[in-house]
Amino acid sequence: MNIQHCYNFNDFRRLAKRRLPAPLFHYIDGAAEDEWTAKRNQQSFDSFALIPNALADLSQLDISTTLFGRKLSLPLFCSPTAMTRLFHHEGEYAVARAAAKAETLYSLSTLSTVSIEEIGKLSDQPKMFQIYIHKDRGLTREFIERCKAANFDALCLTVDTLVTGNRERDLHTGLVMPPRLTLKSLLSFVLHPQWSLNYVKHEKFELANVKERMQSNPDLLSVMSYVHQQFDRSVVWKDAEDIIQQWGKPFAIKGILSVNDAKRAAAIGASAVMLSNHGGRQLDGCAAPFDVLPRVADALADRLEIIVDGGVQRGSHVLKALALGAKACSIGRGYLFPLTAGGQAGVERALDLLRKEIERNMILMGCASLSDLSPEHLMRIT
Repeated sequence: MNIQHCYNFNDFRRLAKRRLPAPLFHYIDGAAEDEWTAKRNQQSFDSFALIPNALADLSQLDISTTLFGRKLSLPLFCSPTAMTRLFHHEGEYAVARAAAKAETLYSLSTLSTVSIEEIGKLSDQPKMFQIYIHKDRGLTREFIERCKAANFDALCLTVDTLVTGNRERDLHTGLVMPPRLTLKSLLSFVLHPQWSLNYVKHEKFELANVKERMQSNPDLLSVMSYVHQQFDRSVVWKDAEDIIQQWGKPFAIKGILSVNDAKRAAAIGASAVMLSNHGGRQLDGCAAPFDVLPRVADALADRLEIIVDGGVQRGSHVLKALALGAKACSIGRGYLFPLTAGGQAGVERALDLLRKEIERNMILMGCASLSDLSPEHLMRIT
């Protein structure tokens, strides 16, 4: 099987499972505790059925949108994911190039293996940097200034990772910090020599955005330990407001699920919220982004751009989210599995398949543009 025989999320997932050592596959695929929330993220879209319109003029179809002041050719973009080069040697470069080719936005993680500056000069397509408020506020300010210099369009503050979720799959495989790999896990690396060879042959794996701060002790475990020690549990809304003012450009807060938090985000000057539960990897048992979308959209009355981040696997999922008030959706696993399966070509194919699904379903829905979508196109069934 190759990427040309992949037609949907599950096809890419199956191919990725063949190509990755088991600990790395389960790191992408797994979630917290019983993984109920991860399952609910996808299943939540089944709560609504689509209601199409008939006999609409569909001679001109437009699925573009504007997000963070930039035009995207489709209402879908690549969410930030850490340490992307663990899963394919092309890493963040592959995803950023594929997103640029698709004329959509790419989000770079603080914990990326490619630097802010390298992604900044890669293309003129929209770019967002995912940031934390660190104990060392100087590090946070440094990231903001580097993103300004690299012409990033937006910042995204992640607020749901003050402590790592209880990811039991990783405990079983030993993919924790520091790693405690079992004999079975180690054997999986031996049985995937292509991954191991690529890891050794290509650029050294490092957390590119913080490596300069660890020149005296540059080994990966020390760098990762330093980053995790920088997570600050004392962060409050005033801290978020301060960095919004320092940045002065479009700003999203990622990890919002409640109406009250969305209102607070608007009040302190955020331009967007990413409704997200970190792919179910943090608090198991919490609501899915799509489940809370109607309440948030109703309460905000267009004061913020709303992004649904979690469970999006089909073009129809995107249309349901937009019909209920979202401006766009984002994917993480939805490009990590294709990346694993085929590098940049895999991500390009996945984005193209989703684009075609959105276009086809828009026609079948009788909607010529995204602005035509409304709650009238949905019926709650569960």
